[in-house]
Amino acid sequence: MPRLVPLYGHRYLPPAPFGPGHPVLSVHQTDVIEYGHDLADWLDVEFTGRTARPNARSLATVPFWSYFVTDAPEGAVTTPHDPTAATDSEAVEYLRMLALERLVGRQVDDGQLVTAGLVADALGVVAPSLPRLARLPEDGRGQAVPLFEQVLAELGLSDALPADDTDLPHERARWELVRWWLRLIVDGGMRASTGVGVVAHAGWAPLGRPESLRPLVELSPERLSPDALSRTDIARAVVTEARRLLAGPWPPAEAAPAAS
Repeated sequence: MPRLVPLYGHRYLPPAPFGPGHPVLSVHQTDVIEYGHDLADWLDVEFTGRTARPNARSLATVPFWSYFVTDAPEGAVTTPHDPTAATDSEAVEYLRMLALERLVGRQVDDGQLVTAGLVADALGVVAPSLPRLARLPEDGRGQAVPLFEQVLAELGLSDALPADDTDLPHERARWELVRWWLRLIVDGGMRASTGVGVVAHAGWAPLGRPESLRPLVELSPERLSPDALSRTDIARAVVTEARRLLAGPWPPAEAAPAAS
């Protein structure tokens, strides 16, 4: 793996050349997320609490690390998780959540789409194109996206995706995704340390850093000192906070007007 230049905590610069558009990355174990479009942008984000410049873009300046840099900062990032659906309605919700991830610009690879199809088909969801999606061979994965979109249309999910009609891009979709990510954390479908990072960077930050999510985000390993808590204690604290959020109104009180 190419070396990184340490800046502060878990923040790093890919090696030279340095200049405009050269991103700052947040790296914790296997979690790698763009945390600033360039050094100046990162300083503003890290030390003032401002979100990254919405119209700025990073450049693919270094091989390997350029995988994590796209026009949309999260566009090359998949959500590492295992399906937790156990009923047909949960399988349909799983399909919807992957559709929402695609809607907000997160990468959903063909294998994830096929897996969602397999889960739905096995749990008795009925859609004419679903068996074809579920049984796509490895060499036919290029058909996954159109088949997935066809399944969404057949289930009436395409027209029911939340509209992008507030000041924050895809605000309603992101709140739905945050709730799903919290459920994955609680149900064991996503590691707590990974899940809190996903919520922080793909939910909390784009949603304007709502205070309701701050207690969870503060448990992110990148925000804690190395000796603050054991890994087990952090995971337990994340699950506990995720359960607390899921037990309350959704979206949390301060965000309710925006999602009405």
